[in-house]
Amino acid sequence: MLDKPVALVTGANRGIGLQIARELAAHGFIVLVGSRNLEHGEAAAKSIGADARALQLDVTDRASIAAAAERIRIELGRLDVLVNNAAISHAGKPGRSLAEMLESSRASVASLDEVRAVFETNVFGVIAVTQAMLPFLRDAPAGRIVNVTSGVGSLTLNADPTYPYRTGFGVVYAASKTALNAITLSFAIELESTNIKVNAASPGFTATALNNFEGFETVEQGARNPVRVALDANGPTGTFSSADGPLPW
Repeated sequence: MLDKPVALVTGANRGIGLQIARELAAHGFIVLVGSRNLEHGEAAAKSIGADARALQLDVTDRASIAAAAERIRIELGRLDVLVNNAAISHAGKPGRSLAEMLESSRASVASLDEVRAVFETNVFGVIAVTQAMLPFLRDAPAGRIVNVTSGVGSLTLNADPTYPYRTGFGVVYAASKTALNAITLSFAIELESTNIKVNAASPGFTATALNNFEGFETVEQGARNPVRVALDANGPTGTFSSADGPLPW
């Protein structure tokens, strides 16, 4: 087993995931760069440095998840931090504007196929990967699970008529983040008697492919809160936060 702590970041070949992986490596972790496409993951790992390794991982593919877990067991023997970052915002035509995404996610018109596809990655994928990695995290001195979520998934915020983003609370991406928050809390409750902390961390409205680069924060700003939560070995469990502090469920 390695002396250095090990972190796995899903969807880490670009965007916020890549920045999270880069910063965890800078904090002394061996970082596994999870990527559906191994070549993209290898390029991302190379850009980070010697402490990064590409790991083929499609969170919607059970065989891929099982193979990734087996590789961790054989090659590393440990996992200390799991960052569930992989996500998609829609399953429609690539390059759609944010306005188009929001319009197509309205409850009255949303495609059930698209809802299922987004939930497959953002919700079911998180459950599957977390279950597969739990045996390693249970053995870690201070295991952490960080689910990268969004403030737009907050039921409390969206129930407030003054919340500026509530018109975008559709049944595709936003609802998938609400479900992710519920899953986070469920894992946190089950594991609260263990050494594993489970938290939901919002990066903020970051300019990435998820929103057709229409966000107003940089990936460096977006990675700040998930990295903070990942590094806080003695912090709380079962929280939902942004860079500005706690968020309501």
